[in-house]
Amino acid sequence: MTVKVQPVDEVKEPVEKDKVKLNDPQPKLIAGGIAVSLVLFVYLLVTQAFSQSVLLLIGLGLGYTLFHARFGFTSAFRKLMAVGNGQALRSHMLMLAVAVTLFAPILAFGWSFFGEGVSGYVSPVGVSLFVGAFMFGVGMQLGGGCASGTLYAVGGGRSVMFITLFFFIVGSTIGAYHLPFWTEELPAFEPVSLATSTGLGYGGAWILSLAIFGLVAWITIAIEKKKRPPKIAPVPTTKGWKRVLRGSWPLFAAAIVLALLNALTLMTRGAPWGVTSAFALWGSKVAMFFGIDVSSWGYWQGANAEVLQSSIFADSTTVLNFGVILGAFLASAAGGLFRFTKITIRNFMASVIGGLLLGYGARLAFGCNIGAYFGGIASFSLHGYIWGILALAGTFVALFLRPLFGLSVPKPKDSFC
Repeated sequence: MTVKVQPVDEVKEPVEKDKVKLNDPQPKLIAGGIAVSLVLFVYLLVTQAFSQSVLLLIGLGLGYTLFHARFGFTSAFRKLMAVGNGQALRSHMLMLAVAVTLFAPILAFGWSFFGEGVSGYVSPVGVSLFVGAFMFGVGMQLGGGCASGTLYAVGGGRSVMFITLFFFIVGSTIGAYHLPFWTEELPAFEPVSLATSTGLGYGGAWILSLAIFGLVAWITIAIEKKKRPPKIAPVPTTKGWKRVLRGSWPLFAAAIVLALLNALTLMTRGAPWGVTSAFALWGSKVAMFFGIDVSSWGYWQGANAEVLQSSIFADSTTVLNFGVILGAFLASAAGGLFRFTKITIRNFMASVIGGLLLGYGARLAFGCNIGAYFGGIASFSLHGYIWGILALAGTFVALFLRPLFGLSVPKPKDSFC
């Protein structure tokens, strides 16, 4: 019997498949992925601080989890704004609830594995945040994925996402060049932490955060009762213990694992999980190779100057990104799902525009769906909540743009979304 199932990436809505069972594993690809991961692990062990090797393992776990659950931010926002399905967004609230529960004592007491100080992502609230988050919301709907979604879709072999990633890097680099204008010439307030700027402390901020997450979850349930949206299509899976390694994971399970891995990241490198700062670094490195003096840019002054001059393998965000791609690759091969897909003119153009908006928007907004939304809210930063609201607004606008590029939008009368 033909059924609707979730696609591997966020470019399409549910696709028809003759069965919900997984394909056979791809052993050669699995062996290759393990070999590359081992070589990279040993290289980091020999040439970099031990924490970099640990971060690679964490990145592998992040990528494996994201792929297995198809844990999306882009699709979650789209389903809510298009038809009122809030199931995926409620998994975000669970993820954030677990994250703040773990982050609160870590940040309050400075717990870390390697003796370095820890600090969350608490960023200013200003014009750059509003514009950047809105741009990111539009960009992720056109580009077919957010920051983490782009990485795990690349790991799964979705060809068009390589285009999105390339222009994501280009947009991030341009955004780094322009950032001083947005942050120094335009209005902005100082960073606001619910914990340290309000007098609530981490305990009070934790309680307030849980109340906000509960309120958001309740609102999504109320919307669903009113709109009766289509359900989320199932993900191809298997049964028994094999499901851990190559089957689909429930969204709630992935939410908990992602929060745990983010907390481990915080304790390992002293900062939460991030993605897009590495894109600005990669793009700037390439620009340097072609003779552009990026070291004179305001973005690469101060602490960032050393990052620019060092190897990319010394950059913890880069190592995490490599881990996410490899983890997703292994997960897709384990499920027999790795394959390159067709690129059309329209989805190519959507990826170009979407990638540029994603990269530029992330730089302006002090992060992406991971650094600003996940990491910011988990760090009790007001800017994380504002990022989420503006990204939802950008998603709403993008619903009218997606059909122009042949990208589908969920409809209330659909059986699944």
